[in-house]
Amino acid sequence: MDEHKETLRVGAAVRRRRRTLELTLSAVAERSGLSVPFLSQVENERARPSQRSLEKVADALGTTAVELLAAADPARTVDLVRADDTSVEDGKDPVVRSLVRGHHQMHAQEFVGDHDPGREFQLRNDVLMHVSEGAVEVEAEGRAYRLVRGDTLYLTGGVRHRWRATVAEARVLVVAVAEHIDAVDEPGPK
Repeated sequence: MDEHKETLRVGAAVRRRRRTLELTLSAVAERSGLSVPFLSQVENERARPSQRSLEKVADALGTTAVELLAAADPARTVDLVRADDTSVEDGKDPVVRSLVRGHHQMHAQEFVGDHDPGREFQLRNDVLMHVSEGAVEVEAEGRAYRLVRGDTLYLTGGVRHRWRATVAEARVLVVAVAEHIDAVDEPGPK
């Protein structure tokens, strides 16, 4: 199996999501600010979206880039992601590696460099951010947190947050419980 071909299969996930929402390519283009021809190329796996473009498409489809990437590959019971595997990258954007592929209960991505620092996230389930190199600033619940190499920040599901790299070659590992998983409160001892 050609692993590089698999990284382009996000187009099928985009198409499935668009059709489920009964949206036209024109509607998604208008919502995302991307062109119809580009979106068509993405859906037909002839174009590879940058992380920013994938986030714009995800926003237009009412989902996240992580969920689209997760829906791109079938679930696997054992999957090895090599150090040089990248799922979405572009010369102008940071490298983003999906560390978990397929439809699973957990998603993990490694960001190298910065991303759109103005983009706000609010994931349904819990998120863990770990800085493996450099430093980042995270804004969450009205507070700013400066994280340096080795620091980890845990955010409960639903917390609005945004982050930015403060060092050019920062590496941030983001691990999240998948959006399709319902978090349940376990009843305590009575």
